[in-house]
Amino acid sequence: MSLQGKTIVVTGACSGIGAETARLMRLQGARVIGVDRNDPMLTLDGFVKVDLSEQAAIDDAVRQLPERIDALANVAGVPGTAPADAVARVNYLGLRHLTEKLVPRMSAGASVVNVSSILGYFYRDRLDLHKALAETPGFEAGLAWLARHPVPQATCYEYFKEALIVWSTQRAFPLFQKHGVRMNCVAPGPVFTPILGEFVKQLGEARVQADASRMLRPGFADEMAPVIAWLCSDDARWIVGANVPVDGGFAATYL
Repeated sequence: MSLQGKTIVVTGACSGIGAETARLMRLQGARVIGVDRNDPMLTLDGFVKVDLSEQAAIDDAVRQLPERIDALANVAGVPGTAPADAVARVNYLGLRHLTEKLVPRMSAGASVVNVSSILGYFYRDRLDLHKALAETPGFEAGLAWLARHPVPQATCYEYFKEALIVWSTQRAFPLFQKHGVRMNCVAPGPVFTPILGEFVKQLGEARVQADASRMLRPGFADEMAPVIAWLCSDDARWIVGANVPVDGGFAATYL
């Protein structure tokens, strides 16, 4: 795998999976531009500080990003302990808006990789709702739709990861057909990151204990990063619309 000479934007680049992805991509020869609401604590080739929950802030960030981009890794996200509105904005609406704004800067062969989650596994249970949200034409329209179809706080993280998988899958082939841009998802299971404790609070002790038998251990951020980087590389040039579990077999236990 080589990313030599590619310009790649990584959101959430200052910690966790995003930071490990940025490090690995630079080692593979990429020019990495980080996007985050926090200041960077690692070497990057460029950095834009932005609140991905606000459309105007995203539009301003887009103006600061390179005119040519070879890949976008959407890693930034907030846990389900954040207000449901923030989860909707960052984990879905903001990600979607940033992606659509950057696609015109991508040439054939470029890649978008969205970090979903194993918690999005049951998206088929709410497929019609997720398809309806995916059809909303933009950030504000998405907010208006959600105002009419409120998402409970208790399940907001799962809901918007499910929605992300559905939107990414639906959008993947049109992007590939029209622009030659590939879109895929990576679905981590539990991962040792700074917000792992927030997921324990979100799911509750009973759910955490029940899930413990489904895995050997939580993953490490540097076990997620190579899959994201590979999907951004030319080696993955014929993979479109996939949602790749990187979970130590967690998803397989549901069959």
